[in-house]
Amino acid sequence: MRISELVERTGVPLATLKYYLREGLLPSGEATSATRAEYGEAHVRRVAVIRALTETVGLSVQKTREVLQLIDRPEDDLFQTLGSAIAALPPSVTQEAGAEYPRAKAVLAKLGQRYDPGFAAVAQLEQALAAAEAAGIPLDDERLAVYGPHVRAIAEFDVRSVPREPTAAVEYAVLGTALHEPVLVALRRLAHQDIAARLFGAGRAESKKPPAKAPTSKGRSRKGG
Repeated sequence: MRISELVERTGVPLATLKYYLREGLLPSGEATSATRAEYGEAHVRRVAVIRALTETVGLSVQKTREVLQLIDRPEDDLFQTLGSAIAALPPSVTQEAGAEYPRAKAVLAKLGQRYDPGFAAVAQLEQALAAAEAAGIPLDDERLAVYGPHVRAIAEFDVRSVPREPTAAVEYAVLGTALHEPVLVALRRLAHQDIAARLFGAGRAESKKPPAKAPTSKGRSRKGG
């Protein structure tokens, strides 16, 4: 397809597609003449991935390029590649060499999970735990005992669903993490709403109101019966 058709298929303006090409986010099409190139389904897919990373996730062009490079050229160690790709996703944290994260380490020990201070999510967890602690609502053992197994069940499903082909695996892991985490947050809040409505919601107050009285004939005109 010509680039004009790529515009139609993706809904992305021509100027934006040319920007993606200039920045190295979108591979060049196959040149058919000095002024024309052909694009294929792989380009349609790549544009969707770029838009997801830049518009939905909010990554900078530089971070998007880093993720795309990992997708295109995964390292031999797939586990390490997946970690590097996920680390590029928000929230961003500053990791210093040799840094320790005592809160995160204690939580992971209670859950029986590995502690790897080089993995970005460990620093993210430390930061989140510190914020909750500072606000006076630390993650206590009772809450952790409920959160832990359910989060792990979600993670086990996610990891089992990752394709085995390296390029597809990195793309799936990045997009699945970036696009499904907001879904999980929204579902949790909607569950809060539903449970709260059942316990103390407006529906109860409405049910306690006395039924409206039916209109009587008192004061009505006798005309017409």
